[in-house]
Amino acid sequence: MKVPLSWLKSYVDVPLPPEGLAHRLTMAGLEVSGITTVGGSWDNVFVGQVVALEPHPNADRLKLATVDLGGERCSAVCGAPNVAPGQKIAFAKPGARLFDPQSGRLETLKAARIRGVLSGGMVCSERELGLGEDHTGILVLDSPAPVGAPLSEYLGDAVLDLEATSNRPDWLSLLGVAHEVAALTNEAVREPEARYPEEDVPIERQVTIRVEAPDLAPRYTASLISGVRVGPSPRWLQDRLVRAGQRPIVNIVDITNYVMLEYGQPLHAFDVAALEGRTVLVRRARPEEALVTLDGETRQLGPEMLVIADARRPVGLAGVIGGRNSEIGETTNAVLLESANFNAVSIRRTAQALKLRTEASLRFERHLNPDLAPLALRRATQLIRELAGGTVARGIVDLYPGYQPRPPVRLPLRRVEQVLGMRTSIDVAERVLTSLGFPCQRDDGEALQVEVPYWRSDIEMADDLVEELARTIGYDAVPTTFLSRSIPPHQPQPLRELRERVRDLLVAAGMQEVISYSLTSRQALDRSGALPQGPEPLRVANPMSPDQEYLRTSLRGSLLSTLAANQRSGEAGLKLFEVGRVYLPLAGDLPEERETAAGVLWGERAPLSWSGDRGKMDFFDAKGMVEALLSGLGVGGEFSAAQDPLLHPGRTAALLVQGQQVGVVGEVRPDALEGFGIGGGVVALFELDLGRLLALVPRRARGFVALPRFPGSQRDVALVVDAETPAARLEVIIRRQPLVQEVVLFDVYAGTGVPQDMRSLAFRITFRSSAHTLTAEEVNAALEAVLRDLEREAGARLRG
Repeated sequence: MKVPLSWLKSYVDVPLPPEGLAHRLTMAGLEVSGITTVGGSWDNVFVGQVVALEPHPNADRLKLATVDLGGERCSAVCGAPNVAPGQKIAFAKPGARLFDPQSGRLETLKAARIRGVLSGGMVCSERELGLGEDHTGILVLDSPAPVGAPLSEYLGDAVLDLEATSNRPDWLSLLGVAHEVAALTNEAVREPEARYPEEDVPIERQVTIRVEAPDLAPRYTASLISGVRVGPSPRWLQDRLVRAGQRPIVNIVDITNYVMLEYGQPLHAFDVAALEGRTVLVRRARPEEALVTLDGETRQLGPEMLVIADARRPVGLAGVIGGRNSEIGETTNAVLLESANFNAVSIRRTAQALKLRTEASLRFERHLNPDLAPLALRRATQLIRELAGGTVARGIVDLYPGYQPRPPVRLPLRRVEQVLGMRTSIDVAERVLTSLGFPCQRDDGEALQVEVPYWRSDIEMADDLVEELARTIGYDAVPTTFLSRSIPPHQPQPLRELRERVRDLLVAAGMQEVISYSLTSRQALDRSGALPQGPEPLRVANPMSPDQEYLRTSLRGSLLSTLAANQRSGEAGLKLFEVGRVYLPLAGDLPEERETAAGVLWGERAPLSWSGDRGKMDFFDAKGMVEALLSGLGVGGEFSAAQDPLLHPGRTAALLVQGQQVGVVGEVRPDALEGFGIGGGVVALFELDLGRLLALVPRRARGFVALPRFPGSQRDVALVVDAETPAARLEVIIRRQPLVQEVVLFDVYAGTGVPQDMRSLAFRITFRSSAHTLTAEEVNAALEAVLRDLEREAGARLRG
């Protein structure tokens, strides 16, 4: 919102310089993003008066203008067709900085001979001064302009560029900003009066207006002006529009834009002669209807779009843009002026559907107060009669099907103290709110009954008024105090703490975390084997896209999709994990929310190096990641063969902790990888149920373990076992021996020298005592006990 200070000052006195005002407004919540100075480059440009005009001796189209600058007269060559004696004009002396109409850059004016005659200056146009785009003629000033005064003093201005928040439509109006300035500077607002004579014939007898969609048009007002003269707007109105960022068109249209900027209420003018049957219907669009809008585009309308129609066809898109078939033109004689209140959600959806955002839709989307409509209507009607002539029909049409009374809001002073932490007297609260335009009445001396003014649609409860007090008094005035109560004690959240520990441990193990949406597609659920057998996954009623339609039941699909996307970017090795919630459907109830951690590994095991083969990651890399995670949590786990619809048979293991399954590790099936567009080798995956794991993680942190004081003794043993016997089972048996400190599987062999359906597993076992150095006899005795247990429980025997 661009606010020219010269326009703002017509409603409120501004005792602050532009920079000071910008600071006060920003501190009160209305951010000023910039200040544009109009006339800052107008040195050596003055208000002059043309006292004589003579033909140029050497050029038919040029003239010699003698300009009075108040005690000094200058002569300049001028080719403008509209220059005439007696005019007040903008005259630039040599040395002035003006815009070059061709390049658009500022250039320094120099005295020059034009066709043999010395020109001692220039009579300026709008474009040369940077006031507009018109270069067809000179800028003619109003007659009160003081001759000889610097132009910057007469036409100079400062324009504030405001960033209005979405809940404050009043900040998109000059009067709304004026009320803010008045409250901050202790000044009074001067609202324009809207009075005009009316003819005897009432408007209801001249036009027919019906609201057929009251849910989308809570209030619709209109006035009728006949006998208008369409033409250019006066200079003062055009100047204000240009500085506020609007392009002047013709007087009727300019007035609707002017009042919109003044009150914040969009208006629209219809050519009555173009309205079939002199009828206006506010209705929903009909099937297959289209409208050619003012920008010349043909818009296909939907059934939930609100249109303004005559007896036969749409003539405007309510709250967004008018139709070309009813626009104001040179032949317009009678004008139907519309000022309405439309449903904010409907206007926003229409603007988004048509990709058409306008100044009108921008305001309607912010929930305008219905009380604005008749006030802006009467103001615009007054200006049209003054600037375009004509007669006004008696009365206005005011259809208000959505009327809802607005009771006063009660503001207890104790609520102010509760919210702001400071005491405020009833006198201060009443003064501040009154300065903002809120009429107040005292209620028992401890509260105020506050009426909400017509320009405010954001005030609904006492806390809204507390915010107004804080903004206006100044947030810096809120005192710094200690907390009134002690800080509440820490509330343990074990699951959340476990989730954060899992994140840290996986990152420490070299993995990279990704974060994906909780919504996914049915196709991704199906491809990842995550579609449940029972109830359907929870579906979003109005999904933004098919890719975000269902709540995920697993992290697998999002991880594999992320892996595919990164693979296409040329990555050579990826270790990705995600920690988040999955949503398991329950029949007739909300889904179960389960905290889960999952990871995928693919590609080269090590970065590119001269040292040799980098290797490819597989099942054992994922298993190692899980073992490192469990070790960091202080938990021991076992792996056993398992089946999973997404994972490769024979390369899948269930993770067991204390006999309970808490996860799965495996390699993804090739056909599943193809469905996600993943190529280039094996993808290993792990998935953990953090809710189940939580109950198995020790509550106490592991204590310090001193470095061993006594040396250990190592023995290597090769055991022949059944090929189906997992190495983990043997490791568990070995570790049961009290003197065993470490067990490492370092070789697996099957072939010559080993019976068929058998294999050889070689372990390095470290024996150590915390009390003394073990003797060879003690180590051999412990090893013999281990071998006996292995043969008895697993059928293992030493390889001969």
